[in-house]
Amino acid sequence: MSLPDIGIGTWQNAEPDTCVESVQTALEMGYRHVDTAQAYGNEAAVGEGIATADVPREEIVLATKIHPEETGVAYDEVLEATQDSLDRLGVDTIDLLYVHWPTGNYDAEETLPAFDELVDRGAIDHVGVSNFDVDLLDEAREHLDADLFAHQVEMHPFLQQADLLEHAQTHEYDLVAYSPLARGRVLEHPEIESIADKHGVSEAQVSLAWLLSKDRVRVIPKATSEAHIRDNFEALDLELDPEDVAAIDAIDRSERFVERAGAPWLA
Repeated sequence: MSLPDIGIGTWQNAEPDTCVESVQTALEMGYRHVDTAQAYGNEAAVGEGIATADVPREEIVLATKIHPEETGVAYDEVLEATQDSLDRLGVDTIDLLYVHWPTGNYDAEETLPAFDELVDRGAIDHVGVSNFDVDLLDEAREHLDADLFAHQVEMHPFLQQADLLEHAQTHEYDLVAYSPLARGRVLEHPEIESIADKHGVSEAQVSLAWLLSKDRVRVIPKATSEAHIRDNFEALDLELDPEDVAAIDAIDRSERFVERAGAPWLA
């Protein structure tokens, strides 16, 4: 299995009818990666959207996340929480299961063997982590028998994550960018506006295309309206010029819009 370049993000998309419709719309438009989490409170709606869409289940990469502070991620807690996700999603297998944060009772030595057990059982296909730093990634790789498949982090032109990108490229797993539009802030940046005007596309497409110009990067922008879902998807057709990529690379900012107590960057 390979991770598609773009997926539909579902964070803050917990109203059931809207969530079902947006997932169905995205899949029937051509998306093949759906990202959710137990903490989002929408797994049942995501599962319904997948079941409703006129797309075979085997063509879809379905990802969800277990939260250390909501269900706990001790060995038995991981197994139980994963079964709960399978039941809510209405599927037999989760394609990609993440540790949502390295917080709460997360402990690589106890948590990650449970993920290996789930792979062995066929309950999940691949293991991911989210919001880790390089040291935690190295520790996770030491304690996993399965290959680390993906690392999901906030990433956009204002938080370029060079160290994490280098680590993903070196160790050959995907870096999945959430909040790839910086909560809409990229839409108002002069350089990005200029590049969008040059190509006759939206600023959102420029930001997504810039991320996708990086080897091993995938994106999961959240959208609920058909117009925004389509606009994001059309970023796949945009090839930025080298000078466009260089101009965005040169944006010297480090702005994070997602914070959590205990996050590794706060240590």
